[in-house]
Amino acid sequence: MISISYIVVLLFRIIYLIIIAVVLLSWIPVFDTRKEPLLSLIKIYNIIMAPFKAIIPPIGMIDISPLVAFFVLQLAEQVIVRALLSFGL
Repeated sequence: MISISYIVVLLFRIIYLIIIAVVLLSWIPVFDTRKEPLLSLIKIYNIIMAPFKAIIPPIGMIDISPLVAFFVLQLAEQVIVRALLSFGL
């Protein structure tokens, strides 16, 4: 049986992959971001990154909000998974 903590870890891994994919694709101007599936990835990315971008302004031309998002999301993942495991979930 799949535990809830495993599902939470899997969801966080998917979020990490989405962030990495959009950041890497932003460096390559060849891709048309107005077509699927890139459009869906970018929409999900914008939803995830909106709180971080509101707090952390870009430094010159460098946006460090994805880096901060990784740290915060990893901390949240550890706290949530440890809490679930302590309850036996």
